[in-house]
Amino acid sequence: MSDLVTGEAVVLDLQTAKLPSRALAIVLDLLVEFAALFICTLVMSVALSDLDSAALTATMLGMMVFFLVALPVMIESLTHGRSLGKAALGLRVVRTDGGPVRFRHSLVRGLVGFFEVIAITGAPAVITSALNSDGKRLGDIFAGTVVIRERTPGVGGAAGPLPPVHPQLLHDMGRELVSMDLSAVPEPLWLATRQLLGRIGQLDPSVTFRMSAGLAEDLAARIGNPVPQGLHPAAYLGAVLTERQRREWMRAQQQFAAAVAAQAPAPHPVAMPDGRPHRVLGVPAAPAPVPAPPSYQPTQVAPATPSFIKPAQPAAPAPDAGFAPPA
Repeated sequence: MSDLVTGEAVVLDLQTAKLPSRALAIVLDLLVEFAALFICTLVMSVALSDLDSAALTATMLGMMVFFLVALPVMIESLTHGRSLGKAALGLRVVRTDGGPVRFRHSLVRGLVGFFEVIAITGAPAVITSALNSDGKRLGDIFAGTVVIRERTPGVGGAAGPLPPVHPQLLHDMGRELVSMDLSAVPEPLWLATRQLLGRIGQLDPSVTFRMSAGLAEDLAARIGNPVPQGLHPAAYLGAVLTERQRREWMRAQQQFAAAVAAQAPAPHPVAMPDGRPHRVLGVPAAPAPVPAPPSYQPTQVAPATPSFIKPAQPAAPAPDAGFAPPA
């Protein structure tokens, strides 16, 4: 077993492949590669018989580079570290932190492997793999990779599914999760939990149980809620992590709604043709203004004239003395 430490400080106990199994996998890969190269060489020599020797040599050299370097690199990149020989023996190439290899890792392994395995007859690879505690060859050391065993004796696969959980147990635990205080859990513990749950399919079931039990015990001690009896520690970690993500999602929704409400412009009243204000849907209408009561003004009533007193008639205007009527 080899202790591979991830970037989140999670120790992965993986069984690394040693020299005998790695050498047999390389021999199987080389047999397939040289057989394909030999067949293509015969076909090309017959089909391109009219070419000169220089062009034929360049073509054969290109085919050799393709089958011995480019093809293994492409296969290892597309299959995430499983060539034909490794797949037959249950091996896989991974990064030193336990993650899947990428194209740059496979390219470095392929270029260095061509010189240490094929050009120098494999002597440096055998010596380095025999002396290294993890069975690494020079290509693994330069690329930062390691070959692990996916199928171990007595185990049918790299990892099996989690045992089924009773629905009532999940229901009771769900009610308890709502009232849990998760503020005491540090961020490194959340990162370690996510890292373990993300790679649970790549680990041995016994390793998964032991690692998840340690993280679940630490998590339960911080939140004050022990792991329920009969529940797998990995399922407990997944339930608590899901509750934390739900709370973060609800908090983000509330902050977004508050920000939208703060930035929304106030509605402006629009006058209707008859002068009444237009009512906006969703906004309560403003109460109509109450007219102020009229101020009191005392009224002066003229005294009534008795009926037996006749009003004075206006006097007729006197004729103008300077005017003489015509004769």
